[in-house]
Amino acid sequence: MSTVHAPAPVEVTVEGPATSFKNQIHIGRHLITADEPVADGGGGEGPNPYELLISALGACTSMTVSLYARRKQWPLESVRVHLRHSKINASDCAECRTKEGLVDRIERTIELVGPLTDEQRTRLIDIANKCPVHRTLSSEINIQTHLAASAAAAVI
Repeated sequence: MSTVHAPAPVEVTVEGPATSFKNQIHIGRHLITADEPVADGGGGEGPNPYELLISALGACTSMTVSLYARRKQWPLESVRVHLRHSKINASDCAECRTKEGLVDRIERTIELVGPLTDEQRTRLIDIANKCPVHRTLSSEINIQTHLAASAAAAVI
């Protein structure tokens, strides 16, 4: 397998008024609207943050599996990834390190369409578990938060 060189990262900017949950997400030349459902006080004008998070996992899963099958010249016709996010009691999760409180659970079901052998299907599921977003979500994450100098603060 040849090495894939990732392009330079694009900065993502998210902005929204303090009066609602609706936010505009700017990713390079792309624009996505995020919001909360009406039942949770939002306008329902876009996916909520957890839906965006699991969408990233689903897209990465599909892309990774498809790339691997293409490289192997396997007869994979399409990939469909179904995802659900929930919070569960840690005590109900035998495989979790955390034993108290709630833990996040993402359920992922992968449909592989095409005349694949059982061995190919098994290998593609193994590959799905190695997609970069899966690895990120299941590893330690270090988030560094900084306060930007605002125009209002500079005037004072």
